[in-house]
Amino acid sequence: MGSLLTLAVLLVQGGVRDLIYGSSYSGTWEGILSMGLTIFGGGVLAGCVAVILNRLR
Repeated sequence: MGSLLTLAVLLVQGGVRDLIYGSSYSGTWEGILSMGLTIFGGGVLAGCVAVILNRLR
């Protein structure tokens, strides 16, 4: 669970950094892949948080 949570945070951080500083490859396949990984990382992060909150309850 910890490694999956760490992976999700790293995926989200990389995408947010691209959004803030602007990526030079926006509109290309690399840009689409980067944003797709960010969205996937956000979903994994939300799922991990939901599992953790369910276990605390």
